[in-house]
Amino acid sequence: MLTLNNLGKPAGRKNRKRLGKGQGSGWGKQAGRGHKGKKSRSGGNVPAAFEGGQMPLNRRLPKRGFRSIFRVEYRTLNLSTFQGLEEKEYDIAKLEQLGLIPSKGQKGKAPVKVLAGTTEEFTKAVHVKANAFSKTAKALIEQNGGKAEVV
Repeated sequence: MLTLNNLGKPAGRKNRKRLGKGQGSGWGKQAGRGHKGKKSRSGGNVPAAFEGGQMPLNRRLPKRGFRSIFRVEYRTLNLSTFQGLEEKEYDIAKLEQLGLIPSKGQKGKAPVKVLAGTTEEFTKAVHVKANAFSKTAKALIEQNGGKAEVV
């Protein structure tokens, strides 16, 4: 029976390393910090990117490009994907269900854009509801008797 006078330490629990508690402990004197130098002092350590005074890599390399914080990243889908499918009407939920666009994670929240891709021989009449269409994709869908509806 477990009572207050026979309580022990929980199983799988390890004592923390007690530094600087004498030579007999194995962690006395310098307590695993070595001799002198910045890293042996209390509060003394260098940032991860510090290269000993050498010009840091992030400052040595040339800065290139720019990414707008207002950009819109789409989940894209080519028209050629519809060519091999039987259905005539597609909306975002249907496309996710068929596994044609990602539905989970960070990408799962992004709007959907239908692109023409490399196939100019698209011949299927489909009704597609998406957030955006490329000019060529919209023209190809309507040319074949389909409908491109922006949601």
